[in-house]
Amino acid sequence: MNHPVDHRLLAQPAFQEEEDSNTSANPTFESVMAARLSRRGMLRGSVGTAATAVFGSFATAACGGGDDEVVAAPSTVVSSLGFAAVGKSLADTITVPAGYTATVLYRCGDPIATGVAAAKNDGTDGDFDKRSGDCHDGIEYFGLNAAGTGPDASSSERGLLGMNHEYQNNLFLFPNGPTPNPRPAAEVDKEVAVHGLSIVEVKRTGSVVSYVQGSTFNRRITAATTMTLSGPAAGDALMKTKYSIDGSTTRGTQNNCGTGTTPWGTLITCEENWIGYFTRAAADDTARGGATARSVVSLKRYGLAAGAASRYGWETGGTADLYARWNASQSGTSTDGTDDYRNIINNFGWNVEIDPYQPTAKIKKRTAMGRFAHEAAAYLTPVAGKPLAFYMGDDSRGEYIFKFVSDAIWAAADAVPADRIATGDKYLDKGKLYAAKFNADGTGEWLLLDISAAAIKGYATYTFANQADVLVNARLAADALGATKMDRPEWSTVNPATDDIYFTLTNNTNRVLTGTAYPLVDASNPRAYNDTKGTATAQKGNVNGHIIRMSENGRNPAAVAFQWDVYLFGAESTAAAAINLSGLTADQDFSSPDGMRFTNSTGLAWIETDDGAYTDVTNCMLLAAVAGSRGDGAKLTVNNTRDTATLAVDTYMGKKPTATTLKRFLVGPAQAEVTGICETPDGKALFINIQHPGEDTAAASIVDPTKFGSHWPDGGTARPRSATVVITKNDGGRIGT
Repeated sequence: MNHPVDHRLLAQPAFQEEEDSNTSANPTFESVMAARLSRRGMLRGSVGTAATAVFGSFATAACGGGDDEVVAAPSTVVSSLGFAAVGKSLADTITVPAGYTATVLYRCGDPIATGVAAAKNDGTDGDFDKRSGDCHDGIEYFGLNAAGTGPDASSSERGLLGMNHEYQNNLFLFPNGPTPNPRPAAEVDKEVAVHGLSIVEVKRTGSVVSYVQGSTFNRRITAATTMTLSGPAAGDALMKTKYSIDGSTTRGTQNNCGTGTTPWGTLITCEENWIGYFTRAAADDTARGGATARSVVSLKRYGLAAGAASRYGWETGGTADLYARWNASQSGTSTDGTDDYRNIINNFGWNVEIDPYQPTAKIKKRTAMGRFAHEAAAYLTPVAGKPLAFYMGDDSRGEYIFKFVSDAIWAAADAVPADRIATGDKYLDKGKLYAAKFNADGTGEWLLLDISAAAIKGYATYTFANQADVLVNARLAADALGATKMDRPEWSTVNPATDDIYFTLTNNTNRVLTGTAYPLVDASNPRAYNDTKGTATAQKGNVNGHIIRMSENGRNPAAVAFQWDVYLFGAESTAAAAINLSGLTADQDFSSPDGMRFTNSTGLAWIETDDGAYTDVTNCMLLAAVAGSRGDGAKLTVNNTRDTATLAVDTYMGKKPTATTLKRFLVGPAQAEVTGICETPDGKALFINIQHPGEDTAAASIVDPTKFGSHWPDGGTARPRSATVVITKNDGGRIGT
């Protein structure tokens, strides 16, 4: 999730998230042609447990061969949605279809350790290392055996939830809001602790799902937790800091947004907009050698300009190292950065692997998977004898879609390893990182980010020292190769029935129709228009976002070519046909797709929104869909009008949804994002997160509860709290059917 202006900062200096730091001249693509169906693969689970994905029931292949071979869909996939669509709503509550119940499970401040009192939710609560953090986001379910001693991928009665706490809605963390800079150390410590992740046990008793406060599995991982740097960049000169002079460890993870799982049953948490937590002195460019110095080029490419204010002012909490580490200025006299934190931001922006079952296992930042604003990590169906492929988005305007392919080939025995983190070492520490380039003929190329590539070795903008440097500066390497700029790639997910790969492109208000500089419209990002909010034209560009769909040639994880189409275009149902390209009705219309996952139990796609464009009409939402397959639609000409300019652009679009293949399932409370989704293996409990309800509350209103933007989930005059919600069907059936 990308919050361009964090108005929750309140008394801190204004901070602008750098959403568009890609100033490269990389092209976008112009025209496309009809794409053919790719080979269909085995069933895999995107929502649910990884081991179930490996050992679940597989479909029987139909006759055929080559790239056009089609494998029958798994028998569990439903062909139509079995609930009545929920209407749009601005109410401060959660609305679900008739026959369903949504229950609040785990709120910000809820205790997870024995003896910790229930949260007062008045701004005085502390000990957040023993309580739920704030701003719940990506979430995954890991089954526990009946004895509670270890994994059971099929268990729906007992399991662990691993979830992100992306950032903080900090007006409500303190009795009267946060103190302006310089920040008191106690406030900084509290904010550091509300970031990170929760691992918390849940159980189902009859039809009731609850979390287990005193479980030995429960733990908080925060922005101060020690973590191991692993893979090719570990120990490199770019990773060395005063804290870790050998560049092998770091402290903390923050701004964790999307999540993923691995086939061996671990959690991947994705560091997104970490850059805003740091500051640099106004003269830091000069201290580093000027505007063309390598470190200065890197810092600016990742959005940290000299003199930039940090998001929360944590560096002002005191002189102790815990606070100094948030200042990325070159202040020491060493030549290698071991006496300051000039390299600290290189310790962030990674996928982080966690074993949810082993609290003492090392937490590892997997540097082979590249450094950028990570949004989720979805893997293609594991096939014995072939490598693994993980798909990742870089959530900023004009950034890229990436793929990581392991050097190691998949062995089915690794689905149930004795040491899950060691298995991660095998598959995630060595491999190839690619960026996507979309061609005009309906195909795409995976461009290898490797130091040996002529375009990387000879890149005039930045001189790469080695392969570790390529991974640390993956954005610059992708610039050098000419990867395709996209409209804020958010979550990735893989359809278990088809192995099609989906990326939500949440929006891009910078899209234009004329000129020579990015971002002009193109075939993959074909819309730029004027959008009204109320009676004013308040937004311009690709305001409502879209979802792009890809398939590997031959369903091969190591393929260097793919095909694509646009699955859905977000739009208001009342918008002109040139905007509402998918023909959405009032029961389906949405804006700014963000989270997206497929449920293994049903094969349904679930789409969540993080929207600011349509919020005069409805709160953010969750939709369910029967997704079809890439190539099931046709060529389309988009007739754009933005400001006074017009431009027609050709693209290819998936089959339009019907009333039974796309429906709104849930609408969230006021001023909240709907995010994070997973299920129990039997599909009878669906977990989602509600993030930052009441986020638009004015700072001055903290003294007047009647002026809070939301009171969810506690109601009355309570302060709003982010929370995990569990959804069940009243008849005990599978969700969505």
